[in-house]
Amino acid sequence: MASRAVAIGPALGLSLAIAVLILGSAAMVAARADSFALAPADWQALRFTVLQASLSAGISSLLAIPVARALFRRRFPWRGVLIRLLAAPFVLPVVVAVMGLLTVFGRGGPINTGLEWLGLPEVSIFGLHGVVLANVFFNMPLATRMLLHGWQSIPAERFRLAKSLGLPPSAQFRHLEAPMLRAQLPGIFAVILLICLASFAIALMLGGGPKASTLELAIYQSLRFEFDLGRAAMLSAVQFALCAGITLLAARMTLPQNFGAGLGRSLDTLAPQDWREGVDALTIAAAALFLFAPLLAVVIKGLPGLLDLPSGLWPAALRSVSVAAVSAILASGVALILATAAARSRSRMIELAAMLPLSASSLVLGTGLFLAVRPFVTPETLALPVTVLVNATLTLPYLFRLLLPEARQLEADYGRLTATLGLPRRSELRFITLPRLARPLGYGAGLAAALSMGDLGVIALFAGDGGATLPLFVQHLIGAYRLQQAAAAALILVALSFALFWAFDRLGSRYADA
Repeated sequence: MASRAVAIGPALGLSLAIAVLILGSAAMVAARADSFALAPADWQALRFTVLQASLSAGISSLLAIPVARALFRRRFPWRGVLIRLLAAPFVLPVVVAVMGLLTVFGRGGPINTGLEWLGLPEVSIFGLHGVVLANVFFNMPLATRMLLHGWQSIPAERFRLAKSLGLPPSAQFRHLEAPMLRAQLPGIFAVILLICLASFAIALMLGGGPKASTLELAIYQSLRFEFDLGRAAMLSAVQFALCAGITLLAARMTLPQNFGAGLGRSLDTLAPQDWREGVDALTIAAAALFLFAPLLAVVIKGLPGLLDLPSGLWPAALRSVSVAAVSAILASGVALILATAAARSRSRMIELAAMLPLSASSLVLGTGLFLAVRPFVTPETLALPVTVLVNATLTLPYLFRLLLPEARQLEADYGRLTATLGLPRRSELRFITLPRLARPLGYGAGLAAALSMGDLGVIALFAGDGGATLPLFVQHLIGAYRLQQAAAAALILVALSFALFWAFDRLGSRYADA
């Protein structure tokens, strides 16, 4: 037991480092604050932030349940490809994805064209419903993949036993699937809620006015246009308190699954071949249409510009790939250490530290680091290392949330056995931990790499003219009204993001099946 206590030591050190990074950066900005009184516009931004985030997280989580269940129960050609492509919307750079949504749901798009043909009024994508639609587009696939991992964590022997006992599908859902949902949904809802609370690009492009402004957008405006560090610090403190409270509440609501250990065998479809098969097929088809139609619009817009690529694109792409790969590897290693330690420890401190980055704005974190290094070095010289650090920190909660439920199940199944045998930490990691956690770890690493590829906020604060990454390069093209070249560069950015995600996800699945 002493060796297992020692294994928690590195996790405590990493937790302290994360807390110092997040809280220290916030303190650097907060030191400029003059007052913490909210103006009427700030209260409006707070109300809209909570409303849109709650609606987005609730709708995304609820829609993901039938989609994930249908994907788990059915086997069909290209199923694996479809599951991996579910990450496509979430890993898309926001600017690129919103362009696709505007093409499909905007004025002149196929949705409004069909409504006009039917004699119905057009639907505007701007305002609250547009922000919620975009958030659901981004986050419903993430919730689906996380729930699919939850279904796959239920031992196949439990389903076979239920079938041999003649339990109807409703009883199987009540005794096997519902406990998994009770354990997984609070954490998934909290992660998506925190993502929506901290997003500003969607509100910036689809908000439609001051009444649809979020806290994150108000922070961005204070830093970028007004350079009012005091107001930005005050709004950041409000956002931090809100997100920290949600994180603590979600941690208290999370329950263990307690299904026991299985033999790790694959599960053939046990779903009834009746009307439910048609419902599952319709569910999968509707979800695929909703998610992939905007992606197809992005491809169609970007293809003509591939014949006239601007100079400087490939160096920017190389910088983006390097930053994304290093960020993903760093975040994966830290998440693995924290998740396995949190599964062993009764304290919630490690879990709180791992989720702490969700309460921080990328702009506030970048601004705090900018202020910290400016007296000593030129910020442009540290653009890429700081971007790696910030991206790894901000993607850490996603990996941690993916790993924690299965790490807890792994500890419940094998913790006492490995402690009794005195198995060395390296052997435990090689033969027990990594094979069982390889699938969510590979998916999470791919997710982190793709998110890092699309990051724009931090690099915009630090990078000079010669250090731009590909998202910043695309933004410069849009600002210069070179829209066709911007669309082509965005298409390359999307392709590289998906390639990185696919590579990490495939590596994790292959190691898990070995």
